Amino acid sequence: MVETIYIARHGYRLNWDTTIWKSETGLPRDPPLAAYGVSQAEELAQHFLSLPEDERPTIIFSSPYYRCLQTARPVSKALGLPIYVEHGLSEWYSPTNLGHPFITLHEKEKTWMSVMTELEIFFMPCHAATTIALTRELLGDRNIPLRVGCCSITEVKKKPDASTVLAGWEPKRLACGAHLKEGATRDWGFEDIVIADGKVVADPGQPGTEHEQDHPVGLQLSEHEVVARM
Repeated sequence: MVETIYIARHGYRLNWDTTIWKSETGLPRDPPLAAYGVSQAEELAQHFLSLPEDERPTIIFSSPYYRCLQTARPVSKALGLPIYVEHGLSEWYSPTNLGHPFITLHEKEKTWMSVMTELEIFFMPCHAATTIALTRELLGDRNIPLRVGCCSITEVKKKPDASTVLAGWEPKRLACGAHLKEGATRDWGFEDIVIADGKVVADPGQPGTEHEQDHPVGLQLSEHEVVARM
């Protein structure tokens, strides 16, 4: 059974520094890490390697976005673990009639976590919004104030008396950047979503993607350089 879950936001993105970058996946919203972000990912790997062996991740689930796979790669190599691509950890850019897409992210992460019960120590590199939604669902409190920086670590431990995956965890670290030389940078929280007149500004997402089929379905094994199609 799962006893510990580590959630990390991806490293610093290249498109935050320059508009000149190449999408390795061909997706328009899928920038790679900047050199600084790659260094952060290496620091993340060294941190996990420094932990006692029984506290290190035993399985890696990554968002399919390239920056998350890049963040997972040093950890994968350091610990000798494969990377499993999990679409439930990705960001959501499709149009929605429910307001900003991140508003319904809590329900998406609640559904995904509810089926992850018979595994070991998770490490999940994903996105700021995904990290926040996952953490809130695991702790059973959707109002927890949380800002997540690049390559920060959120660590939760299963409560001794927990009988369910959701709301059965207690926090050990929340968006902690103590393992990084420069600490956590470029933090983001749900409060950064654009608000006007007290309401969330609707985000049209990426028009034309409403009816696209999301393939492949289910976990996909990534051999470090191999990126699954979203």
